[in-house]
Amino acid sequence: MPTNDVKLLGAPASQYVNRVQFALNLKSIDYEFIPQNMREKSELLLKSNPVHKNIPVLLHGDKPICDSLVIAQYIDEFWFDGPSILPSDPYDRAIARFWAAYIDDKWIPFFKELTTAKDEESKTALVEKIFEGLKFFEDVFVKASKGKCFFGGETIGFLDIVLGCYLGWLKAWEIQLDVNFLDEAKTPALVGWAESFSSDKAIHGIIPETEELFRILQIILARAADAASK
Repeated sequence: MPTNDVKLLGAPASQYVNRVQFALNLKSIDYEFIPQNMREKSELLLKSNPVHKNIPVLLHGDKPICDSLVIAQYIDEFWFDGPSILPSDPYDRAIARFWAAYIDDKWIPFFKELTTAKDEESKTALVEKIFEGLKFFEDVFVKASKGKCFFGGETIGFLDIVLGCYLGWLKAWEIQLDVNFLDEAKTPALVGWAESFSSDKAIHGIIPETEELFRILQIILARAADAASK
């Protein structure tokens, strides 16, 4: 499809934008990336996503599609002739959507809470919840992958891109907290999955370098501390 028919409004460090980039690459879709400054939101962004005023937004011709999970499913359904992202079996598809919702609604918010945690006890409790989630993902991966490299089996699927988009930020938080979230002793299958996922040609080069994400994390933490002091 011509590049000018598909545009992506986003920021390179956003895991949700990366998620959409993964889906576009998996389907071999050419697109134009339009960077957004979220501190000075563009008229195009506000017009395209007037409800949440947030990224990512996929522009398919003159049609805006918002929310990374919705966009990934739209890409899979519209460009159906490429490799499938969602499982073909209805039950497997439902399970994938359940865990995708858990990741976005329950698990990732633990990291957001870490930015405002005021004491070590609170941080320790949040880290334990993160580890608990990773153990869930380990079990889900073992069942879903059926001995293959990905949640989707032999190829990258929906849960791969939903969880995989956070791998870069996970590494940044590991440095910040001096912990090892992906631990060979605790979640060996996830460790292997992360390596396979990150090295795939559709994924490689999209996730920002850990050093850059760590730098951004320091800015986020500094702003949170400043806001808390006022």
